[in-house]
Formats: sequence, structure tokens, C-alpha cells
Amino acid sequence: MHTEEAMKKKKVVLVYITAKDGEEAKRIGRILIEEGLAACGNIFPIRSIYRWEGGIQEDEEVAMFIKTKAELVDEILKKVKEVHSYEVPCIVSFPIEKGCAKFLEWIEKSTK
Repeated sequence: MHTEEAMKKKKVVLVYITAKDGEEAKRIGRILIEEGLAACGNIFPIRSIYRWEGGIQEDEEVAMFIKTKAELVDEILKKVKEVHSYEVPCIVSFPIEKGCAKFLEWIEKSTK
């Protein structure tokens, strides 16, 4: 599959990030967008259950989906680690397999 749409799909990703609260998530999202590292982000409340320091924790957190180019993920990882309050922040990326071609194009045009 060598169509233009197939090529674009490989260039755009979702970056999933968790934060302690909405204020931290908004701050991180704004930084990423202002610096041209992300086209947009979605922020939503979540309930997390995880193992940490020998015990099982359960907390209210906030999750973010950041839309960006695959080539910017390393910069996003670095930036989020710099500004995040967590010692070990959740920052992972997922390729976008399919999507509206115009939306994928917009992501590319909206990032550096």
C-alpha cells in the first residue's frame, strides 16, 4: 500500500500521557502546542490502579491524548519529562493506523 493516505498514517501518532490533575495536564498540553510539538490534545479524568513502591495504588488522575507527528515523539518525551511532576511519568505513543485524511494532514501542518 503506497498511497499518499497510507504514507500519512505512518507519520502521525497519538501520545498518551497521564498527569496528577487537570491543571498539570493543561500546562503540559499548552507547552506542547505552543512549542509546535503537538497539533492538539484531549484531556479527560481517569481512575488509575497501579503497582508503585511495593504496593498497589489507586488514584484519580487525568489522561491526555496528544496528536502529533511520529518524528516529534522523542522531543515530546524529553519536554514532558522536564515539566512533569511524576518521577516516572506515563508517556507512550501509538501509531494512527487509519483516519480522516484531512485530519491527519491538519496534524502535520499544525506541528513543526
